Amino acid sequence: MSAKKVTKYDLVESVYQNTDCEKRVVQDVVERLLDELKDALKDGNTIELRGFGTFEPRLRKGRSRARNPKTGEQLTVAPHYVAAFRAGQELKKSLWDLPVLPGAKVSDEE
Repeated sequence: MSAKKVTKYDLVESVYQNTDCEKRVVQDVVERLLDELKDALKDGNTIELRGFGTFEPRLRKGRSRARNPKTGEQLTVAPHYVAAFRAGQELKKSLWDLPVLPGAKVSDEE
């Protein structure tokens, strides 16, 4: 098994292949779903998808001495929101027995 990036196109293609829906309809549904998720987060709402996980806007504190890594220029970053995701129990359990790939990077987060 090799890790690969799954794109929005791949998701649309997979749903199209596994349903009787027209590809254009599947594409519209996926686009609308993503728009609804984005709008809910922009409104400050938490999105709970049972068995999958939770998306929520999370406030990141500002910093007065941030640095642009490209130019080295020092700048100030105001407090702002970011999208955060917490995996649900079913998703966590489904990944538990996934074989570890050679050279896989270990995450420090839990």
